[in-house]
Amino acid sequence: MLARELGISRASLYYVSKQSPKDWALKERISAILQEHPSCGFRRVALELRINKKRAQRVMRIFGMRAHRRRGRKPRKTGLASILYPNLLSTNYPRGLNDIWVADFTYIPYRGKFLYLATVMDLFAREIVGAAVMANHSVPLVLQALFAATLHHPRPDVFHSDNGREYGATIFTRALTELGIAISRSAKASPWQNGYQESFYSQFKVDLGDPERFKTLGELVYEIHRLIWDYNHRRIHSVLKMPPKLFANRYQKLLEKVS
Repeated sequence: MLARELGISRASLYYVSKQSPKDWALKERISAILQEHPSCGFRRVALELRINKKRAQRVMRIFGMRAHRRRGRKPRKTGLASILYPNLLSTNYPRGLNDIWVADFTYIPYRGKFLYLATVMDLFAREIVGAAVMANHSVPLVLQALFAATLHHPRPDVFHSDNGREYGATIFTRALTELGIAISRSAKASPWQNGYQESFYSQFKVDLGDPERFKTLGELVYEIHRLIWDYNHRRIHSVLKMPPKLFANRYQKLLEKVS
């Protein structure tokens, strides 16, 4: 009855994936290779680790890991945080909703300037739980995304981001500490350690298309939020095989039924 109500097979109620922990362990081995050789693609990674290239490609795709490539004009970053935190994702695997959140921000060029989008993602469901849009990449940008996430979701155990000054600001780390959230950071110059957000932004910008087609800034901001809603509710995630929000809802209902 439970399986029929949730629209899943009976076997899935008892299924415990053995592949996910293995993929997570391989991710850490790949991360070590990319730390030493940032330009390695999945073929070179496979050679370094002496594994099948399809396996390397699959795991790198799942965790949004990719070789570093030179890109065009980008806005300047404000530097690194003065206090460094360990990468807790190297030893922690997401085991449920609101266990681990990952955060980042990206830029969107518009009429000679930049617009900045900050997001917070639930790593288990791959759902964007918080977002903020501003004309600058300041501490309020990432704070607003964090507060948007905590407004509608239980606080996580771990919050992971890069070592940018925005995330390392005293007011931001104090907010996490007072909320009882453990702070996790990617290593310096290791964007693949937060590849989940990198992968999201890569596809997001493809879906957004040319920002210059919008007549006003308001139209662009509206489309940004609409695409995030579409990603959560309608777009089938390649790892989940369903939209993130649907996955989160089904998982929550399953917990309520079996508890």
